[in-house]
Amino acid sequence: MGGSERSREEPNGGAKRVGPFYENEFSDHRIFADPVSDGSTPEEQGQHEGATEEGAGEGARAERPSDQWRKILGPYGGADIRRSLLQILTSAGPLFVSWYAAYRALEVGYWLTLILAVPTAAFVMRLFLIQHDCGHGSFFKSQKVANFVGFWLGVATFTPYGYWRKTHAYHHAHSGDLGFRGLGDVDLITLAEYREKPFLGRLRYRIYRHPFVLLGLGGFFVFALKHRFPWDIPRRWKREWASVWKTNAALVGIFGLLGLTIGFKAAFLVHLPVLMITGTVGVWLFYVQHQFEDTYWNEHTDWSYFDAGLQGSSYLVLPKPLQWITASIGIHHVHHMSAKIPNYRLQQCLDENPQLQRVTRIGIWDGIKTLSLALWDEESKRLISFREARHLARDPA
Repeated sequence: MGGSERSREEPNGGAKRVGPFYENEFSDHRIFADPVSDGSTPEEQGQHEGATEEGAGEGARAERPSDQWRKILGPYGGADIRRSLLQILTSAGPLFVSWYAAYRALEVGYWLTLILAVPTAAFVMRLFLIQHDCGHGSFFKSQKVANFVGFWLGVATFTPYGYWRKTHAYHHAHSGDLGFRGLGDVDLITLAEYREKPFLGRLRYRIYRHPFVLLGLGGFFVFALKHRFPWDIPRRWKREWASVWKTNAALVGIFGLLGLTIGFKAAFLVHLPVLMITGTVGVWLFYVQHQFEDTYWNEHTDWSYFDAGLQGSSYLVLPKPLQWITASIGIHHVHHMSAKIPNYRLQQCLDENPQLQRVTRIGIWDGIKTLSLALWDEESKRLISFREARHLARDPA
C-alpha cells in the first residue's frame, strides 16, 4: 500500500510488504514523540526543516497547531503516581481473585467457570489498557519504571510489551495516513485498491473483514499465536524481538508452574475462555475507535495529525462501569490528540474543553453496526460496505 518501487526490507515471513515503513522512510525514534508534549507533528517537522530563513522558521513555529493544542491539552498530561498505583491494585487484585474463583468453580461445573471467565477477562482487558498507558509514558514519571511494569502486565495479557509499544506508537504517528498503512492497524484498503485486486485477493480481504474472522478468530489468533512470533516486523527491531522471547519465556514458566500445581488441563480450561473473550472484545474496541463511516483517511501529502485525531478517532460512549473497566479508552479522540494524558484524566479533559466535544459519538449498537464497513471510498470520503461497493460498481453515477 503505497506505490514506491524502491528497495524494501523484507520482514520475517518472506513476503515483501509495501509502504514507507518497510522502505525506511521514517525514523524509528520519532514515532514515540507526542506532538503536544514533545514537539511538532510529522507534517510540521517537515515544514520546519524546509524553512530557509530563521525568521520564517520562528513564524511557522508560532503558528503550529501543536503549540495551540499544547495550551489546551498540556495541563492534563503527566502521571499521578498515587492514582496509577491504585489502578494497578484495583485491577491486578480482582483479576487474581476472579481467576482463582474460576479455577475452583471447576469443582462445581464448567458452566460456572465460563460465567466467571467474563469478569476475569474484564480485568485482563483493564490491565492491558494500563499497559497501554505505560507504553505511552503517561502512567509513571519514569519510563524505566513504566517499561518494567508494562513488561509484566504484558505477560498477564499475552502481549510482548516492547513489540506492542513500538507498533502502537507507529499507529499513533500515522493514523489515518493512506501512505503509512500496514502496521499497528486493522488492515484497510481503498475501494479503488479493492477493485484492482484479482478474485483471490478480493476473497482474502472479504474473509479477513468478516466479523467472525476479525473478532472471533482474529482476536484469539493475535493474542495467542501472533504475539508469540510477530513475523511482520523487521529483523532490525532487536529490542522488540527480545521482548517477544522474554514474554514467551515468562509465559512458559508461569504455565509450567500452574501445570505442576493445579494441572495443565485445569489451567487450560480456565484461561482459554478468558483469552477468547479478551481477544474478541479487545479487537472490537480497537476497531470501533477508527472504523466508522465518516472517519478520516488522507493521502500523506494532505494528511494532518490533529485532523486525524479529531475526525478519525471516535468517542465511544459507554456506561460508567464499562468505561471504568476499559480505562476510558473510548474517549479515543482525546487520547489521539495527546497520548501523554493518562486514562484517569481523559474524561476531565473532554468535559472541560468544548472543542473536543464536537466529534463522532458511537454507542455500543452503533459500534456493532460499523462491522459491515470495510472499504475507504476516496471520492465520498466515507467508509463503505461491500454491498455499497457493488451498488457503486453497477451505478457509478
